Amino acid sequence: MIHIEPKDVTVPEFHKLLLGGVAPRPIALVSTLSKEGKRNLSPFSFFNAFGANPPIIAFSAARKGRDGSLKDTYKNLVNTKQCVVQAVTFSMVEQISLASSEYSPNVDEFIKSGLTPIESDIVKPYRVKESPFQMECILKDMNSYGKKGGSANLAVCEVVKLHVKKDVIKDGVIEPNLIDLVARMSANYYCRANGESVFIVEKPGKTIGVGFDKLPDFIKTSEIYSANDLAKFAGISKIPSKDEVQKFIDEYKNEEIDFKLPKEETFFEYRVLNDYKKMLIIALKILKRNNQETKYLEYTAKAALHKGDKEFAWKTALLVK
Repeated sequence: MIHIEPKDVTVPEFHKLLLGGVAPRPIALVSTLSKEGKRNLSPFSFFNAFGANPPIIAFSAARKGRDGSLKDTYKNLVNTKQCVVQAVTFSMVEQISLASSEYSPNVDEFIKSGLTPIESDIVKPYRVKESPFQMECILKDMNSYGKKGGSANLAVCEVVKLHVKKDVIKDGVIEPNLIDLVARMSANYYCRANGESVFIVEKPGKTIGVGFDKLPDFIKTSEIYSANDLAKFAGISKIPSKDEVQKFIDEYKNEEIDFKLPKEETFFEYRVLNDYKKMLIIALKILKRNNQETKYLEYTAKAALHKGDKEFAWKTALLVK
């Protein structure tokens, strides 16, 4: 572990580390108009949403690191109080990178990037047709935090109209694999929020987990379970009783499986498939022969956790005791 105070390194050095750790960051593709009506389009990755009633987003049009000068987006926002903020998708990412070039104020980044301007309904700045998620915004506050290179200018905006492409919505939710967003990392790195990089973590909601402190030591000290596995165990609201575990085991102990391979090899074949119920049936048969092979139960419980079946995982894990 290294320990760094901003005063100990140069601004670029601290900036690189900051952006590497505060990541991935969503990208705000911000469209503005100058007071003369000239279009401007620029991406900002110091960006997020901060409330829904009223809907508030914020991004930082920080001063240029090279000389501390103000960016065109900042000047336009201060003068007109309006902007449109778009989400950036994988299909647009190279065009967005091009739009980030330091063009002079009289250059239209829509033209340079090949993106399509379309009229907004409430504000004057144009929307970007290619983005499936567009927010028409009014500037509420501009908070500045210095006049040096890299100093933040935090634009706090209220969303007055939202435009969402129907194709990215499934069951009332914007589906990650359909919208295919990208985010900024450090240096030249981006990440794509799609495919295997998207996963589900169940929100606690009204369920209050028992917590790490209630986990039995034989579960906490297992070499099979990861910290994430232990957190899933700890997220259950009630640990199964002995009677519940016994009833559960009675349902599986007499189940039969055709073995084309030795039991151990068959077990690991099903482990590859994450078929935790068949894994348990085989594990119980292995345990009949060798009560020391508890790892088979732990692998089974782990597989159940990864499938989201916490009750099954707990009842299996408690058999180790």
